[in-house]
Amino acid sequence: QVQPVESGGGLVQAGDSLRLSCATSKGTFNNYAVGWFRQAPEKEREFVAAIRWSGGGTWHADSMKDRFTISRDYAKKTVNLRMNSLKPEDTAVYYCAAANGLLSSFVRSAARYDYWGQGTQVTVSS
Repeated sequence: QVQPVESGGGLVQAGDSLRLSCATSKGTFNNYAVGWFRQAPEKEREFVAAIRWSGGGTWHADSMKDRFTISRDYAKKTVNLRMNSLKPEDTAVYYCAAANGLLSSFVRSAARYDYWGQGTQVTVSS
């Protein structure tokens, strides 16, 4: 049982970088897949990246893999999303989600995640 909590969002200019962090306010991410999703106004929720806390795989959306990188911070017990070269199109609420024992073939699907944070707003001005 986990409760993801996101942090690190804010207002930045195009071309800037930002790092989002996801912690769990209860439990641990052991045996969990942890994913980042985003949702812009009037758009569907979109997969960004995912990672297995215990290792064994990372996944990035093809449209963002050259700019965004997911990683684990074992000391802080967080999953981070480093976002470089931000564009106005990246403006969205970014959500951290977790799923216990999720198969690799499902890590890109929001519907497969059981636990969700409240989201953190990222706004990129032009």
